[in-house]
Amino acid sequence: MSSMIYIAYVIRLFFTIYSLMILIRVLSSWFPRFQNSFIIRFIAHYTDPYINLFRRFIPLIGGVLDLSPLVAFFVLKLVEKLILMVLFS
Repeated sequence: MSSMIYIAYVIRLFFTIYSLMILIRVLSSWFPRFQNSFIIRFIAHYTDPYINLFRRFIPLIGGVLDLSPLVAFFVLKLVEKLILMVLFS
């Protein structure tokens, strides 16, 4: 495996894992009972600072619907694609 392909694989793996962490964080917010579990606190520790960047600019819809994780997903994918495009151009 060439080094460029390996680097692209590692980048994709990182972004995939982080996206899954955000998804788990969002789904866990629907189940308050799990908020104090070790794994959810671990995930929140690493994903909340990133999501909070968007929460500053995106108001809640109807006072309850938070779209900031959705925007965070899109931006994360955009950054991943940009990094891979720069890497292979």
